[in-house]
Amino acid sequence: MRVGIAGFGKMGAAMAERLTQTGVELRIWNRDLDRVRTAGFATADTPSRLAADCDLVISSLFDPPAIRAVYEGNYGLLASGAGVLFVEMSTARPDDQRALAVRARESAAAFIECPVSGTTGPARTGQLLGFAGGETGDVERARPILEHLCRRVDHVGPVGAGALFKLAVNLPLLAFWKALGEAMVLLKDLDAPPERILEIFSQTAGAPPVLKVKMDAIAATFAGDGSIETSFAVNAMRKDLGLILAEAHDRGLSLPLAATVFAGFDAMEQAGWGDRDCAWTPAWWVSKS
Repeated sequence: MRVGIAGFGKMGAAMAERLTQTGVELRIWNRDLDRVRTAGFATADTPSRLAADCDLVISSLFDPPAIRAVYEGNYGLLASGAGVLFVEMSTARPDDQRALAVRARESAAAFIECPVSGTTGPARTGQLLGFAGGETGDVERARPILEHLCRRVDHVGPVGAGALFKLAVNLPLLAFWKALGEAMVLLKDLDAPPERILEIFSQTAGAPPVLKVKMDAIAATFAGDGSIETSFAVNAMRKDLGLILAEAHDRGLSLPLAATVFAGFDAMEQAGWGDRDCAWTPAWWVSKS
């Protein structure tokens, strides 16, 4: 199977690294093709050329406007999409994915969504969790590739179900970062180093797995270490919360916790912390207390 990736950001690059390790031959399109070539991958000059050269194309893009820009237009993926299976792995709203699936069918292409839980580290080791939405036959056709990236792929329903599941899964994770920051504020007057506090927290029932992964990075932020790799940026967390709140609004639902967490990440972005990793969140809250 000829496989392509549209988008060579942090997640796209991590997925490309993983798929190459498992023996998949890739062709990649990105707005900055020199970056792709420097990494040693074959390239396609346009999204439409990528689709023409591949049987399956993965897209992992920042937000719905970026998704539409890559799929639509004379040089978009759908311009040469006949017979291609598109696997859309970005975080988006259900209506965005359903509309894209309709356009894919109109272009004689197949389409599934499979947003994931996990960042660049799990992507590089094939430990993501995938939430697939689409026709069963299309999901199963994509499964061998998805299982290189994911330790578990759940077919959660038709197109749109995966997007909704991803938004729901992200909410408690995003809320955790703000809660951890406020917990550190509560403890700031203790004569205890951050790494000690975090180690204790990591053993409690309220600690998600990500805390153990990020403990060293969080502790480093309190020392002002700016060299921490950004795997899940503050601006991405703010964007995801915006999608969650918009979806809830359209469904007539109230999510007060999500609104409060959004306001916190919005303040971080407005203060110029948007490109920083999520690990900076506790240090931000302590600095503002």
